[in-house]
Amino acid sequence: MKRRSFILGSALVVATGCGQREFSAPRNLDDACALAAERPNYHRAMRRTERRWGVPVHVQMATFHQESRFDGDARPPFRYTLDVIPMGRLSSAFGYSQALDGTWDEYRASTGNRSARRTDIDDAADFMGWYMVLTRERNGIALDDARNQYLAYHEGHAGFSRGSHNAKPWLLQVADRVAARAEVYRVQLLSCR
Repeated sequence: MKRRSFILGSALVVATGCGQREFSAPRNLDDACALAAERPNYHRAMRRTERRWGVPVHVQMATFHQESRFDGDARPPFRYTLDVIPMGRLSSAFGYSQALDGTWDEYRASTGNRSARRTDIDDAADFMGWYMVLTRERNGIALDDARNQYLAYHEGHAGFSRGSHNAKPWLLQVADRVAARAEVYRVQLLSCR
């Protein structure tokens, strides 16, 4: 009887733990109100970041959408040699924010948040706020300028300063889509508050 209780208890703990992690993307990524209703913890995390860092929720949402589609376990694809031999991932980007290992470590050291995890939406949103404030300081980009904030987010502060994004027409198109999505989210959020 004790063994059966232990097995049932263990299964319950595992099931409860799995239910708390929301790695899968929300169902409707095109509607900010539906996204906030389905994942209120996401919206709360982004509101906290807006209060702390000043980065508008709609800019964060559009960046999260582009980087990970709100998937906490998102990773870049594998590289292959001869189309069959895996050679590792394209970069160390991981989690909601797709932060690189080195940048994430810099964030944790700078903020003192040593236990921050890229798979935690609160930490990922805070990271994004921290990074975009640095972008404003280093590159002079307004916090509500979703297009240029995204370009600096993608290319890094030094890359953006060098204009590396200008040699990548595909990236400029992506940044335009991020800006358009941010504006759609901004309007939607006004109507659902």
